[in-house]
Amino acid sequence: MNVAVTVDAREDIPVWLAYGTPVFTVLAALAVSAIALVVLDVNPVAAYATMFVDTLVTEFGLTETLTKAVPLILTGLAVYLPLKAGLFNIGAEGQLVAGALAGTWIGLNVSLPGLALVPLMFVAAAVAGGIWAGIPAYLRAKWDVNEIITSLLLTFVALELQSYLLRGPMQGGTGNFPQSERFSEAATIPELVSGVHAGLLVAVCMVVVTYVLMTRTRLGFEITFVGSNHEAARQAGMSKFYVYLFVFVVGGAFAAMGGISEIAGAQGRYRAGFEPGYGFTAIPIALLGRNSALKVLLAGLFFAVLFVGGSSMEVAFGVPAALVEIIQALVILFLITAEFFKSYRVGIDIKRGPTETPAQPQRGDD
Repeated sequence: MNVAVTVDAREDIPVWLAYGTPVFTVLAALAVSAIALVVLDVNPVAAYATMFVDTLVTEFGLTETLTKAVPLILTGLAVYLPLKAGLFNIGAEGQLVAGALAGTWIGLNVSLPGLALVPLMFVAAAVAGGIWAGIPAYLRAKWDVNEIITSLLLTFVALELQSYLLRGPMQGGTGNFPQSERFSEAATIPELVSGVHAGLLVAVCMVVVTYVLMTRTRLGFEITFVGSNHEAARQAGMSKFYVYLFVFVVGGAFAAMGGISEIAGAQGRYRAGFEPGYGFTAIPIALLGRNSALKVLLAGLFFAVLFVGGSSMEVAFGVPAALVEIIQALVILFLITAEFFKSYRVGIDIKRGPTETPAQPQRGDD
């Protein structure tokens, strides 16, 4: 029996596969995760009801979800935009931290009315995040240095810088906690609706700007063209150098705005470890929403539900935090795997028949 596995790129995606895949894969991931919940003597149906239903129907759950979605959407855009140009921005976490540090410094050291101070904090954060992201972008565009490695290494630099500043020049409060002074009212992002700060409005605006950029402008067309075939783009007169710089710098600015939104909107002061991996979670968010900025928005909301619902399940059922992270990771893994099957058709060809036997030696052969 011979088994042959073939992988062919799909020319078109069936409607049921395009729209049904996210639902089926999430259900499959939850079904696998239910095994671990049963082993821990936890009712999976009740646990998932707490994780999803309670999160979406209670005021507290909705507020937390929308608040948590702000940095996830903005960092998702930070990965999405370079992805359209064929680049991988793995360093959104570092750009988020760099922006949060710059915005915090402005918030603590500049005295202005809130109407001017908060926008200034966003501008400072965006500039810092753009510069932080511009380093790997320039190295990639100028000398073809792998942007995955450089952006990731700069993340560790940003985290070390954060640790130094919060234990040194920017440390405030009482005790030895690595945190800054609490923001004044003028430096705090105002509330948009009950419990949700105005950073959500910034995130939605950036999604709209990115959508218009990618679908209605010549620059958006060039970004997509360079990402599809940079050699053909070069022959058409498009500059890969400027496209690479643009998508990374703007992406870094997005991530940085996510950082200062979380600090000045939700936290009230800069605390070390305020970012539970927003920049890394942005990678599956961008992969899920890579076809449109609006899909990045939806993916960011979904992952916010996972974050908030996972914490609720942990508290309500005493589920270990590690298991909650495993459930979230399985959902991500299944979703990314499904994306592969949406792009490629896998075929298995099994041929049955008599197995070939080695030729018998004939009389007279040596």
